[in-house]
Amino acid sequence: MWWRFEEMFFRTLMILSSCMIVGVLLLIIYSIMKKGIPSLSWEMLTQTPKGGFYFGKEGGILNAIIGSVYLAVGATTLALSVGLPVAIYMNTWMLKHRKTVNIIRFVLDLLWGVPSIIYGAIGFMIMIMLGLKTSLLAGIIVVGLFVLPIMIRSIDEALKTSPSGLTEASLSLGSTKSELGFKVLSRQCFPGIITAVLLSFGRAIGDAASVLFTTGFTDNIPTSLTQPTATLPLSIFFQLSSPIPEVKNRAYAAAVVLTIIILLTSILSRIFSNKYKKHSIKF
Repeated sequence: MWWRFEEMFFRTLMILSSCMIVGVLLLIIYSIMKKGIPSLSWEMLTQTPKGGFYFGKEGGILNAIIGSVYLAVGATTLALSVGLPVAIYMNTWMLKHRKTVNIIRFVLDLLWGVPSIIYGAIGFMIMIMLGLKTSLLAGIIVVGLFVLPIMIRSIDEALKTSPSGLTEASLSLGSTKSELGFKVLSRQCFPGIITAVLLSFGRAIGDAASVLFTTGFTDNIPTSLTQPTATLPLSIFFQLSSPIPEVKNRAYAAAVVLTIIILLTSILSRIFSNKYKKHSIKF
């Protein structure tokens, strides 16, 4: 009888916890949509800020939308170019050094938990030492470093799920470790890699603290990596600080745009994962 009560208790607890999480998420989305959608317009999405924009007059957030996409794509590309080889190295060349790999994973988990403002502050200190100004490039580097642990650990977890027989079969057929990692394991775990990329993209485009001191802010669309860049999180932050109701409503409209981008990223992650699962070898 005791095991039945225990099972019922924990099952009820899990259902209540799941309902609570879903309810809080829906409440947040509803609050953003309720305040933001009435202020959302085609003009706001297709125009840059004009004179008097921060006093409730005409203009839009196109500069922040494009700046966020530039920043997130650049940071994700940087993190992938470093993170994928590192994750493959951990799961091919270092198979016999489990203790070292576990230490690396522990350090990456610690870096994953470091607040993004710390990355921004360190990046800002380095910029001051080198005499650099706020720019899109500085933001890409800092945000790339911020999402790098997420990228490595996500790909690492995907590679860990690959069957050990696949590795043994590849090596027995004469494959090098490079071929094993980049041609066999990466294809086997391609859905997980796509998920890692989209997860990192979502974190990069939604972060405000790491770019607060590094990318700066501008009403213009950047045309080079050395120019400052506006982002949606900072646009929301600055507009919510305004005492003017119209400007605050635009902040909620910008929050709607950011929420939709992150939601689409999550949906695409699921679609691509399901699409490329058929290429995986099942044992």
